[in-house]
Amino acid sequence: MGTIRESDLPGIGKKYQLEANSGSKIVVVIHNDGRRELYHFLDEDPDECISQVSLDDEESRQIASIIGGMQYKPKALDTVQVTLDELVIEWCKIEPHFKSINKTIEELHVRARTGATILAIVEKGKQKINPGPQDRLMLGMTLVVAGERKQIKQLNDLLLEG
Repeated sequence: MGTIRESDLPGIGKKYQLEANSGSKIVVVIHNDGRRELYHFLDEDPDECISQVSLDDEESRQIASIIGGMQYKPKALDTVQVTLDELVIEWCKIEPHFKSINKTIEELHVRARTGATILAIVEKGKQKINPGPQDRLMLGMTLVVAGERKQIKQLNDLLLEG
């Protein structure tokens, strides 16, 4: 993972500078009014800005969901993790050998047995955010789950063992 530096811009907002593993440098300025400005710098000269985009709050959230894989997840990435301090968000696909297939979230007692939360269910081009206890887990579904690393492991074990 690349390096991210955060700094306050008094009277303006916050600045995030990302130096990617590829060597690219991107700066994101979040203004107090919700605007975001993205700056991309020349790899050979990290001080020379080669492009800039301004987005409003809604556009920024849409782009974030696209980049974060909420709209489309490449098939090569069966499990993807996002870590925010102790919170881990992971994608888990229901495979043919999982004993949890055709069981509801309630039948599995997901929260009580693992402490993890199923944030969304993604299936064949449709998604359900915040599924309920009666939602049934089916072969091929991808679950977006959140919890601490230990809770996510317990949930993966529960999905596997049923």
